[in-house]
Amino acid sequence: MTEPQLLAEEEQQPWLRLDKRMLLVHPVNEAVKVLPILLVSFIVGSQSGNHVWGLIIVAVVVVFAILRWFTTSYRIGPVHVQLRTGVFQKKLLSVPRSRIRSVDIEAGVLHRVLGLSILRIGTGQQADKGEKFELNALDAKVVPALREELLERVTRQPDTVDALPVVENEIAHWQVSWVRFAPFSFTGVVTIAAAVGVLFQYGLGTRITESSVVSNSIDSAERFGIALVIVVGLVILLIVASVFACVRYLIAYGNLTVTDDGTRLHVAHGLLRTRSTTLDRKRLRGTSLSEPLLLRIAKGAKLTAIMTGVSAEKKESSLLLPQAPATEARRMMTVVLGDAGLRADARKPLLSHGPVARRRRFTRAVVPVLVVAAGVGVAEALGVPVPRLAWVAIGVLLVGAVFVAWDRYRGLGHAVLPGWLITQHGSLDRTRHSLEAAGIIGWTVRQTFFQRRAGVATIVAATPAGVGHYEVLDVPIEQAWALVEAVTPGAGDKWAQ
Repeated sequence: MTEPQLLAEEEQQPWLRLDKRMLLVHPVNEAVKVLPILLVSFIVGSQSGNHVWGLIIVAVVVVFAILRWFTTSYRIGPVHVQLRTGVFQKKLLSVPRSRIRSVDIEAGVLHRVLGLSILRIGTGQQADKGEKFELNALDAKVVPALREELLERVTRQPDTVDALPVVENEIAHWQVSWVRFAPFSFTGVVTIAAAVGVLFQYGLGTRITESSVVSNSIDSAERFGIALVIVVGLVILLIVASVFACVRYLIAYGNLTVTDDGTRLHVAHGLLRTRSTTLDRKRLRGTSLSEPLLLRIAKGAKLTAIMTGVSAEKKESSLLLPQAPATEARRMMTVVLGDAGLRADARKPLLSHGPVARRRRFTRAVVPVLVVAAGVGVAEALGVPVPRLAWVAIGVLLVGAVFVAWDRYRGLGHAVLPGWLITQHGSLDRTRHSLEAAGIIGWTVRQTFFQRRAGVATIVAATPAGVGHYEVLDVPIEQAWALVEAVTPGAGDKWAQ
C-alpha cells in the first residue's frame, strides 16, 4: 500500500484508552509526589484538630488522577504512533514508526501487583518530560506483543521476519556475588546526602540538630577528642553508605539477564521495579568499559553500549552490565562486539602518548597542591598560626596527587584496529571506548594554548551514537592527522605531514 493509503487507513483506526487499573495506580503516584505537603498538612491538622485541608488535598489528587485516565488515549497506526494527553492543556504527540529507536518496558511494585506495565518509546531525540511517549499503564500480557510490533519493522528485515523462528541466547546472567561491587561507588553517599537534604528542606533537620542526641554527641566529642569522633563518624558513614549502595544495587539490578537473538540485545533487570530494554544490533557502534578507581581496585567494571539513537549523555538506556567482575565485563564486551571484540580486548596494551603527556599529567595534579603548600608556608612565615594537621593534610594530598597522575598516564592510550578506534583515559573515572569507524561522522583536532606549547593535541571523533563525541587526549601533534587517516581513510590525508 502507498503511504497516502496507509495514512487514510490510520485515520480510521479507533483511539484506545489505557487499562482501567490505571485508576488505582495514578492516585498513589500523584500522592507520592505531594507526600511532603500531605505530611505537613497532617501535622498541622493534628495540632489544630482540623484535617479539612488534608482531605481537600487528597480529594484533588484523586480527581486529577481520574481525569488523566479520561483524557489519555493512544493509537498504533501503520505509519505513526500517537498519544493524546492533557487535563488542562491538550497535547497530541505523533511519532513516525520509522523513527522508533528503542522500546523500554518498566513496572514498579504496584504495577506488578496489578499486572500492569509502562511502555516507553525512544526516538533518539532529546525530549522534554511532557513530550516523551509513555503509555502508563498497559496490561502486562499485551505489552511484549506490542513491543515486538513496534520494533519489528525497525530491527528486522521484512523478508526475514517469517523466515526462521527467533532464538534468543543468554549471554549474561546476574550473580548474587556481584553485590560485593556495590559499595565501590558513590551511590550510597549520594542517597544519604539526598535524604539529609530532604530532611532539612522540610524543617526536620533543624529539629534533629537541636535534639538531645546531637547535643550529647557534641559533649562526647569534646570529651574523647574531635579527631577520634571524626574517624568513628567516617567509619559509620562508610558502613551505612555501603548498606544503602548494596540495597539499591539489589533492587535495581537483581535478576539481570542479557539475551541476544542475532538482531537484538535484550536487557532485563530489577527486583521490585523491573525494567526491560531492547537494543538494535544494527545501531550498535561499540562499547564503553567503565573502571572507576575504587571499582578497579576491587577488580570490577561496568559495561554500556554505544548505540545510535540512544544517548548516554541524556541517561537513556544503554546498560549491558552493572558493576560486575572485570573479567565478566571483558567477556561480555567480546561477545557483544564479536570478532572486533577479540581484537579490542581490554587486556591488550594500548599505544603510549609519550613523555609530554606524562609531564602534563604530573604538572596538573601536583602544581595545585604545591601552590596551596606555598600559600600555607607564606602565612606561617607571616606569623599566622598553622596547625600541624594542615601540613599533614598537604602531605597526604601531595602523595595522592602523584599517585593519580601516575595512574592517569598509565591508563592513557589508544589503538587503531581495522575498522575500529580504541581510546582510554582517566584515573578516578577511567573509561575504555571501543568505537566502530563506520559510526564516526567527523573529526576535530583541537589544541589549547598549553597544548600548542607542549606540541600535543586532542583528537575528537564525532558520532551520532552514545555521548556524541569520543576523545583521544594529548597525542603528539605530528601523529594526530595520521591517526585520523588510519581510522577513516581519506579524512586526514591532506592534513598529514
